[in-house]
Amino acid sequence: MPKKILCVPLDPVHDVGIKLIKSALDKRGHQTELLSPDLTMEAIVKKAAAGNYDFILVSRTLGYGVAELLARFNDLLDAAGIREKTKIVIGGKPVTPELAAELGFDKGFGANSSTEEVIAYIEEREINDSSSSVQKIKKNLAEPYSYKFFHSEIESLLNSIADKFIDWGKNKTSPGIERVRLREEILHAGDKNIQQALIKKYNDLSDAEIAQGNVKKIYPKGVREVTAEELDSLESFLRSQKSAGQLKIQHSDKHPLIFKFLGSGCPLMDIAHGKVCERWGIDGFLIINPSWEARYEGLLFGNLTHENDGTITSLENIRLIRRSLDPSTLLTVRAHRGLNTPETVLLAGKAGADLTKINLVYGSLGAGTDPIRLGVDGLEAIRLTATYGIPFDIPGNDELSGVPAWKTLAGLLINVMVGVKLNAKPILKPLFCYGPHIVLNSFMEKNFIDYNAAKILALREIVDCPIWPGEPIAFMTQSEERVQSANATSYHASLAASLGVDAITIASTDEAYSRGPIAITSRIDSIRAVTDAFRFVGDAGFKLTPEAEKYKNDLIQKIIEVLRAVDEKDNLPEAIYSGLLGDQNDGAYPGKFGAGTVSNKVR
Repeated sequence: MPKKILCVPLDPVHDVGIKLIKSALDKRGHQTELLSPDLTMEAIVKKAAAGNYDFILVSRTLGYGVAELLARFNDLLDAAGIREKTKIVIGGKPVTPELAAELGFDKGFGANSSTEEVIAYIEEREINDSSSSVQKIKKNLAEPYSYKFFHSEIESLLNSIADKFIDWGKNKTSPGIERVRLREEILHAGDKNIQQALIKKYNDLSDAEIAQGNVKKIYPKGVREVTAEELDSLESFLRSQKSAGQLKIQHSDKHPLIFKFLGSGCPLMDIAHGKVCERWGIDGFLIINPSWEARYEGLLFGNLTHENDGTITSLENIRLIRRSLDPSTLLTVRAHRGLNTPETVLLAGKAGADLTKINLVYGSLGAGTDPIRLGVDGLEAIRLTATYGIPFDIPGNDELSGVPAWKTLAGLLINVMVGVKLNAKPILKPLFCYGPHIVLNSFMEKNFIDYNAAKILALREIVDCPIWPGEPIAFMTQSEERVQSANATSYHASLAASLGVDAITIASTDEAYSRGPIAITSRIDSIRAVTDAFRFVGDAGFKLTPEAEKYKNDLIQKIIEVLRAVDEKDNLPEAIYSGLLGDQNDGAYPGKFGAGTVSNKVR
């Protein structure tokens, strides 16, 4: 039944909010009247007394003395007998339900209240949660893409490089691959005795530091089990969370998804931070593991917490985080470096993660793993991503060591072609920041736009494949000053959005200098900065200078030269050892972890 409503801007200037509410009520068929904002309280009360209204909606910006003013207004309404038959509602940015009740109003709506909430109150119905908050749907980043190559020579070179590499690794195995087989058997073993025998074999293939943790619960320094009480507290925390309506970062559906890092060391802390970030609109998270996991054979079992940065990659930890996050939130697990790459992908798949991270080149140069070992393990890991249907992103962080962008991009493209041939779904992840090689060569002396844009334009001209700049965007342009850090992130996010990328990874404002634990307020800093930047830019963009086109063409030509040189080698690991994708002059060195551990498969 339509309601009769008087809209009162009890403010000498501001009446925009009440006008928006009136417009929405009119569309719903209610009978509304709007007073001018310059009437005296006495004139308003006289109008209200004569009109027999169901509701009086009062809009007011609070300030000094306003509480007394509103209390007096309520007294006048009471004296005129209006309160007996009319509900009085107040709204405004500083208003809270508690303040409204304290001032004598029937209901109060504040800055975070939606128009739908106001209408639902007036129509005396329950608020429909789906209409008052963002309903997110999990997005498959790889789904829209054909993985078609547009540059014939680059496609031909990549075909040759990938075919030789896959053939090279065909009959090779490693302790990491053998542990994958054992893990599969352990997870499917119905008999406890058989399972224990398999776990013993697993630990025999692991380093002592890992085996001791799994057998005797003597863990690496700073690691302990999460207690039952802590897990119970987490469950209570998750049950106590009331849906407050999720915000949306993207102003347009064309704006990229936003990812953040998790990896405090404590899965419970990760979850707490993740739930807050979800509320502010974050679309996905990357679980970052401890650096020591890369150099040990084997992974620890159980729900474990770690005093230092990096959350331990256990099946139980990944499952706990995945289960605690919203079903629409994307979760990726880092697997691209170290001696446990294929096993990490297996655990990610088993735990229900949505994505993983593999770069056969960077993992062999900037992360310490022997190129032969990571080559063999990486092929198995990519096959596993296809088995579990989880796309893998290919981080280009080696550029931060001084490796030129064209070598990095050539490496990313090799990973893409290998992934395509193994029926996987790769995602290009170029750096979008201010790196050492860029500094030394003055590529960003005039602006930070052209060279970053050129990388995206070059990749788009080569292959139809998802692009997700990271890791994170704006790295090395940020400082420890929180406003500057948030601004730098938002500028890069806006540029990425204008270039049509699929996703970006952003850091918290205190991640730029890492002087201690990441604060939740710093996480919100960068999220809000990006949200405001997306709204400000909207569907507009940035004007590139002619330099961007020159940079793009130069990158493509140099990528071709790198791929020609790589194709002359017998296999990808040999090309990495030769420095073709990053050498000592670039600050990149082939890794040594796992050297000599690859063997031929027993037939």
